[in-house]
Amino acid sequence: MDFDCNLKHIKESITRAKEAGAGIRLGPELEITGYGCEDHFLELDTVNHAWECLKEILLGDWTYGILCSIGMPVIKGSERYNCQVFCFNRKIVMIRPKMWLANDGNYRELRWFTTWKQKDRFVEFQLPHEISEALSQTTVPFGYGYIQFLDTAVAAEICEELFAPNPPHTELALNGVEVFLNASGSHHQLRKLDLRLRAFIGATHTRGGVYMYSNHQGCDGSRLYYDGCSCVVVNGEVVAQGSQFSLKDVEVVVAKVDLDAVASLRGSISSFQEQASCKTNVSSVAVPYNICQPFNLKMLLSSPQKIMYHSPEEEIAFGPGCWLWDYLRRSGASGFLLPLSGGADSSSVSAIVGCMCQLVVKEIANGDEQVKSDAIRIGNYTVGEFPTDSKEFAKRIFYTVYMGSENSSEATKMRAKVLADEIGSWHLDVCIDGVVSSLLSLFQTLTGKRPRYKVDGGSNVENLGLQNIQARIRMVLAFMLASLLPWVHNKKGFYLVLGSSNVDEALRGYLTKYDCSAADINPIGSISKQDLRTFLRWAANHLGFSSLAEIEAAPPTAELEPIRSNYSQLDEVDMGMTYEELSVYGRLRKVFRCGPVSMFKNLCYKWGATLSPTEVADKVKHFFKYYSINRHKMTVLTPSYHAESYSPEDNRFDLRQFLYNARWPYQFRKIDKLVHELNGDKVAFKEPGNLEKLSGTASVAGMGVVAAAAGDPKAGL
Repeated sequence: MDFDCNLKHIKESITRAKEAGAGIRLGPELEITGYGCEDHFLELDTVNHAWECLKEILLGDWTYGILCSIGMPVIKGSERYNCQVFCFNRKIVMIRPKMWLANDGNYRELRWFTTWKQKDRFVEFQLPHEISEALSQTTVPFGYGYIQFLDTAVAAEICEELFAPNPPHTELALNGVEVFLNASGSHHQLRKLDLRLRAFIGATHTRGGVYMYSNHQGCDGSRLYYDGCSCVVVNGEVVAQGSQFSLKDVEVVVAKVDLDAVASLRGSISSFQEQASCKTNVSSVAVPYNICQPFNLKMLLSSPQKIMYHSPEEEIAFGPGCWLWDYLRRSGASGFLLPLSGGADSSSVSAIVGCMCQLVVKEIANGDEQVKSDAIRIGNYTVGEFPTDSKEFAKRIFYTVYMGSENSSEATKMRAKVLADEIGSWHLDVCIDGVVSSLLSLFQTLTGKRPRYKVDGGSNVENLGLQNIQARIRMVLAFMLASLLPWVHNKKGFYLVLGSSNVDEALRGYLTKYDCSAADINPIGSISKQDLRTFLRWAANHLGFSSLAEIEAAPPTAELEPIRSNYSQLDEVDMGMTYEELSVYGRLRKVFRCGPVSMFKNLCYKWGATLSPTEVADKVKHFFKYYSINRHKMTVLTPSYHAESYSPEDNRFDLRQFLYNARWPYQFRKIDKLVHELNGDKVAFKEPGNLEKLSGTASVAGMGVVAAAAGDPKAGL
């Protein structure tokens, strides 16, 4: 919704493309408005402002001599479409509406846009009056098709369309299109980039062609980080690739390609020739200009290059680090405050902020004036000063607070202090026992009773209540410090409170509602504990925070119960399951869409060599019991960086009820029956209602074992 900023970036990118001698400039999806406007797309203002920005681009010299594909929403009749507007020589050549909309996971495009369904022809689109008058152009072709220049053919394939079962590039290639333009709004997810690049490579490997891909990069105002990696692929080989993580506002990826290579490959494939001879014709718009340059020895063609992939540890460092920087500079805040416990999760967040500071200093050293300007403003530097050292910069913008209690150990206290020194944060050590004691005294005055910990003879209810008091006090104290500490140190603005709960704890509900997991934003909220521990080992060596190795090696503990010679609180003991098991449950529940019964069947295959069916059943029941009891906590989960496919985030990614029958009587009874069958017990089970009918084709436990027998439904076994 920042039209001034977006317009500035579009103009800058076109200028850079023209300076590089490009004939085609492709921007990301919905780049004028921003991809993440969501319900703002329903406002006429949003569409009108997009047209106003496009008019300004067309009235200047930006589109002269270069084909520009610019993304924006367009209303035609009564429908709103997600469109790529092709502009050339100060005119609109064609408007291409998106045909297949992204409508799963984090995406809700069908809420705001309509799919274009008339594939067989163009229709005339009446330009808005102000645009028509300014351009001396009244109508433009609207629909699915391609642009035919004198020397080549160009077409759009917008984001999700590439991943459809029958993508447009197939028939477009048979119609002679040589250059495909994919404007995208694709977010970062751990280990996902390879899937995306394989799609570009596959689109041109057997059909030939030049595939241009442009993606947003940065935080667009929500939980998603769009991870760039704009690229150009020729005949299945990557010849140019942009960065996946960057603090830059504008990055232009340029490639010089020989279209004769496309024609040569297609002419050598007999099946391509045969299918092209009986193709379905696709509509086209003729533009009587040459877009290619003649043969020139001074022009060096782009060569195939090795694809750059980051390790998952680097993704955890750079993705959330860049997201935090974008959020910080756009929010108007003066820095971050983090409750640092000395454990793995809060230490991971500290390391990510430390990495962010390193990226800022590095980008300034590389001459990025925008990053420098933002850093000077946020860090409150005097005239002529700017960040040159990441630790010094961290001291200005990052507070860490160790909030110890009588249940905290000296080991975690020292780990927090050492790590804060390594990163450079302004570190505070606070004891919360006085506040806890005051609240307990107030409770005792009101009720006449004083709760005790379980190790001291108290009940489970008392034990949980005492832990929750400590956790919630830390949340209140964190927000108080974030709002007042800048004032204490004569700084402007406020600090954003960072949360540090991970995806596995959220899935299990192993957190106190409104404790330190309740914050402004959380950079690790959808990253697994296993990935975070691997990241800590990596960061100890690669980010220069060596104390992280000791932190990673320590057993995870909440330190909310008293430490005794015969008792020490441990996370996995408290939860009744390991973090490794939680990752398995999470992926089966979300990625593979398993309910309790399907999960039991799958885990019998996965764990059957070491666990009996009864043990597997107990684990599945235990998980679903606590998952459903604690699901309500997801409704107030701190906005978290999206990085994992099994995130339980309730806002838009994982939409489920938060009030369950936590006993799951029907499902657990089905599991019990399967256990008895697998154990060979002859027990009769009476089940209410009609049982599911078994068809002639049976898929066993979701493992891809299929039986084509018409009679025995167990034939697949």
